[in-house]
Amino acid sequence: MDNNSKGHETQDQIIDSMTAEGKNRKRKDTVKTNRLWIWLGVIVLIFILLYWLFAVGTFEDMLGYFNG
Repeated sequence: MDNNSKGHETQDQIIDSMTAEGKNRKRKDTVKTNRLWIWLGVIVLIFILLYWLFAVGTFEDMLGYFNG
């Protein structure tokens, strides 16, 4: 009887440790995904800024406006 209860305890511990490992793996993958989205957002914002800077210059040239 004692052997069975010890066996169940170890199986429960194994299941708990596997669950904890799965949660840790998911947490690490989520962090990697979040970093990817942040970098993608930064790159998109840089492209928008560059487009805006060139667009302002182009419209100034079309209007003949020159400051300087």
